[in-house]
Order: sequence, then structure tokens, then C-alpha cells
Amino acid sequence: MREPSPEYPTPPESRDGSGTAEQPPEVWTGSATNRVQWLLAAGGAACIALGVELAVDSEWTSGIAPLLMSVIGCVAAGLLVIFGTLAFVHVAVKVDSDCLEVRCGHIGLPRRTIPLDHVVGADFAPRVTPRQWGGWGYRWRPEMGTAVVVRRGEGLVLRLGDGRVFTVTVDDAEAAVRVIRDRLRLLSAGKPVGA
Repeated sequence: MREPSPEYPTPPESRDGSGTAEQPPEVWTGSATNRVQWLLAAGGAACIALGVELAVDSEWTSGIAPLLMSVIGCVAAGLLVIFGTLAFVHVAVKVDSDCLEVRCGHIGLPRRTIPLDHVVGADFAPRVTPRQWGGWGYRWRPEMGTAVVVRRGEGLVLRLGDGRVFTVTVDDAEAAVRVIRDRLRLLSAGKPVGA
């Protein structure tokens, strides 16, 4: 396992390198929420309402093609905004003995599962911002890897064996880093994680 990156500090409890004497929890869960996204979703609902209003109360004097294009445009834009924002209002992270699972939105999509045997390191990022990643949501930047960013704040950074990096904003990311590092220590020692 590689040493923690200087870009991301080591969580305070594990700086001495000895780790903790107790077993990591069988399952660690964490989440993050962004209530601002609800305002954007309300804007999407307003676009849909405008499309319906145009379809129902329009005089049809300018012809059917322009009206149809306006209605379809408003409804399509509204649906895209609603589904695009609601998918990233909430993120849930679960770490068990085998993998880390990230589920977005209240229906759990998109979802990403990363087996722990593909992880070579975990770091704590004290400040992850949408500006770093080019916005909210499921993001990819060639120089930084992929990320799920639902709000500004602390995050978990995983370094994978194939050289890729995955970042997710989650509350209590320091605890997630400790749990993942403990599991990686157990995996590298060849011990069963749950034992």
C-alpha cells in the first residue's frame, strides 16, 4: 500500500502508523446532501409547467410547428433539469468487507461499486468543491479522475490499482478513510476482513 499523498492529509487518529487496536466496523455508511439542488429541480418543474400551459392555453395562431417545438422544448428541458438535479441531491456511501458502493439520488442511480482489492490507497480531502470538478454531479477530468460531487466540503479520495482516482463528497470522510485503510491492511496481511 502506498503512503498517503501529501496533497491529502492523513486523518489525525492514524498519523502514528500503528492503526487502531479495535476491528473496523463490519459496514460503514455515510452520506451527503445538497438542498440547493431542490431549487434547481423547482426550476425544472417550472419549465414543465410552462410547456403544459403553452399546450393547453395557446391560441395556435402562429401554427402548430412553432407551438409544438415550444411545448416539447419546455417539457424536455424541465425533465432533464429535474432528473439531472434530483439524481445528485443526495449521495450514500457504504464500505463493507468486500467493496465500496456509492449510490446517488434517492433511487440509488447512478451507482458505482469498487472492490477493495482494486484499491491501493485512501486519502481524506478536507475541501472538495464543485468548481474543482466543473460542477455538481458525476464528473470526470483527465488530470484528476472521476468524482461524485453533491456539495462543497470534505471528501474521500480512492487511488485504484490501475492508476485511476475516484473522489466522493461524503460527511465524516475521515472515518471512511480509517475504515478503508484498516480493511486494506487486513487484505494485505492475508487475513479475512470480518475475522
